Amino acid sequence: MTKHINISSIRNLDWFFPGISEDYKGLFIKNSEVWTALDLLKEYIHKIIRPNLEKTIMPGIPLSTHLVLLPNGWVRDGFEVVCNEATKGKLEVWVNGEPVPQASLVCAGAVFTDDRIQIGEGVFIESGAMIKGPSIIGDHTEIRQGAYMRGDCLIGKNCVIGHTTEIKHSVFLDGSKAGHFAYIGDSILGRDVNLGAGTKFANLRFASGNVSIRIERSSVDTGRRKLGAILGDNAQTGCNSVTNPGTLVGLDSVIAPNTTVTSGLYAPCSVIR
Repeated sequence: MTKHINISSIRNLDWFFPGISEDYKGLFIKNSEVWTALDLLKEYIHKIIRPNLEKTIMPGIPLSTHLVLLPNGWVRDGFEVVCNEATKGKLEVWVNGEPVPQASLVCAGAVFTDDRIQIGEGVFIESGAMIKGPSIIGDHTEIRQGAYMRGDCLIGKNCVIGHTTEIKHSVFLDGSKAGHFAYIGDSILGRDVNLGAGTKFANLRFASGNVSIRIERSSVDTGRRKLGAILGDNAQTGCNSVTNPGTLVGLDSVIAPNTTVTSGLYAPCSVIR
């Protein structure tokens, strides 16, 4: 059944993130516009973050050696980094000849600009990634080579920030992935969203003024100078797709490859070409 779009839909979290995890309940406010989470994001991160970087990391200087976060703290030796057929080509941390799934690996060459970073269990940060705080990186998330996190980033569990992907002031709910050449600014990805290579979320209008969203021949002022895209759970984008500032896409929707999406509100299960 086709869902009818009206002004109230921008306050219907079920259009985007039904059954949202308790981990994020303080960020997504019932009966508020869905972009309110971005208004609250900075304060929310400040409230919940528990920075845990190794104290000897120097801001702005690439790491000279691998670092591993074990349940009892950071170590610089006493572990082995393994990549072979047994690991299916992925880097794993082994201690005493056994894999340690809860160990987080930060590869030599990664760069942190300050210590306002929280790293969960099983996180993998490749060489060449640059991470600014405050940022939270959830369990078993990958930050790949060349990724750039510019601060105020809340990344859930089992996510991917991919090769030469840039993200700032954004939220990735659990399982979301931006694997290759993406830009995500002032945006929210629901659970298990997947962005095709080259996806870009434009977040700033050419003209002055706030980002507005057209709904039913009317226009809603978001109150935000910058607003990228909000994609509901399980949404997908094809390669080289671009969204204009203020694009709200309901859950289970698809954006076709090479599509430029007009800003506005799109119902769940939309196919956008």
